[in-house]
Amino acid sequence: MLKHLYIKNFALIDILDIDLYPGFSVITGETGAGKSIVLGAIGLLLGQRADLKTLKQGADRCVIEAHFDLSRYQMESFFTDNDIEYDAKDCIIRRELTAAGKSRAFINDTPVQLSMLKELGERLVDVHSQHQNLLLNKQDFQMSVLDIIADDSNELVAYKETYNAFHQAANELEALKEEINRNRQNLDFLQFQYQELEGAHLFIGEQEELEQKSDTMTHAEDIKSALYIADNALQAESTGIVTSLHSARNALKGICHVFPEAEELANRMDSTYIELKDIAQEVGSLLEDIDFDPAELDNINERLDRLYDLQKKYHAEDTETLIALRDSLRQQLDHIDNSDETLQELQQQVDQLKAQCQQKANQLTKLRTKAAKIIETEMQQRLVPLGMPNIRFQIIIGQENLTMNGQDKVSYLFSANTSTPLQPVSQVASGGEISRVMLALKAMISGAVKLPTIIFDEIDTGVSGKIAEKMAEIMYEMGSHERQVISITHLPQIAAMGSAHYKVEKEETPQGTTSRMELLSPDKRVMEIAQMLSGSKVTEAAIQNAKQLLRL
Repeated sequence: MLKHLYIKNFALIDILDIDLYPGFSVITGETGAGKSIVLGAIGLLLGQRADLKTLKQGADRCVIEAHFDLSRYQMESFFTDNDIEYDAKDCIIRRELTAAGKSRAFINDTPVQLSMLKELGERLVDVHSQHQNLLLNKQDFQMSVLDIIADDSNELVAYKETYNAFHQAANELEALKEEINRNRQNLDFLQFQYQELEGAHLFIGEQEELEQKSDTMTHAEDIKSALYIADNALQAESTGIVTSLHSARNALKGICHVFPEAEELANRMDSTYIELKDIAQEVGSLLEDIDFDPAELDNINERLDRLYDLQKKYHAEDTETLIALRDSLRQQLDHIDNSDETLQELQQQVDQLKAQCQQKANQLTKLRTKAAKIIETEMQQRLVPLGMPNIRFQIIIGQENLTMNGQDKVSYLFSANTSTPLQPVSQVASGGEISRVMLALKAMISGAVKLPTIIFDEIDTGVSGKIAEKMAEIMYEMGSHERQVISITHLPQIAAMGSAHYKVEKEETPQGTTSRMELLSPDKRVMEIAQMLSGSKVTEAAIQNAKQLLRL
């Protein structure tokens, strides 16, 4: 339930800071006074897109904040799932807009994405504006009402899961058919490519190894010359480093007993001698291995040319890419060979899923057909007191191909007179009739959906007198079942039924035009309803009539 609303610097509103109450409340005010501005602010709290034009001229920041009591609505899971602090008695939703174009949203002081704010808003408040009457012509709306009364959410979720699996498998089947068809058309070309790459006997690392060998053999003389110089410097019989170091080490060891300082130097030479001797042996071994074979170099370069040609032909960066292409071609050819079997298996899977979908869709149809009868009966009962004694309301459920919502096509048929045949409600109902039909539907589904707050924006359009009084009684009844109902109205009969009465009005200030909203005292309420009855000049008769409506 919406407990408190705070608005600052929004459109014509400087500051609005007001408490709201459970049950049925009404908001009145002259056309253009700012009632739509209040609704616009609430819409932002429910996740609607922000428009900088709504920021009050000259203001740096706009703030809209609402406090809700959720203690009766079992909504803790939403907060737990989204890692938001939960306070059942005081849930705070806030929107902030800045002149710089930034928009921020908060739930219990936790910054959230607009999508999350909208998700929560849809569970907190239902705003029924006049344009929503157009929903009567929408399949989605008609179906959603049917599903709410059918209480088929579990069956609908199960159906959608199966339908998604069926839809995915069907898409895979079509994609496979197209792929097989393309592959079969290109079979000869695929076989040629595969045989060429398979015949090349490719293996990972071959190119790098051959390139290294080619580089080594191409520079064999330079390498051998360098190794010879190094070997000679290390191991020459009289001048080699290893021989000289060996002699120096022995000389130092020979004086260790008379010159102790020589022992440490000799030991250090030992390790150096061992390392140099090992290096000399490796250099000598490499020198023996280096050999230039022109025939082998030709073979290597020929193989590399083959690899380079294949890479250029197949737009491959390296041999590994060629190998991957070869393996892919092999898979495609295997796929073609096994395509009939694979196609048959996938077709069986699609058929099985479709059968499951059909079974679940049939169950939905049964539940919806049963719910349709309930809706028809209840709508008849609700609309007769609203000035439609000859009302006929019928729901036709036709069949179509399987869709995300089942196989049903819904149409709401309506006739207000015995002489008028049943036709789609949006085509034959007048504005006042549509308002009453929508109110009856909202009243019916509000009993099935535990929505904390419902706001009606001039649901009374096109009605008056006793009909308006009956509509007020319906909204009053809706507000008496752990629900908050707020009606924006121009009719005194409806305004008089509210447990709380708010007035929105404009006033001129030195700073410009502003809108404000106040909770009317009993005396002010009498005068407001009297004014609604008689116009700008309030008569004594209008005051007495207002008191009568208010049962004072």
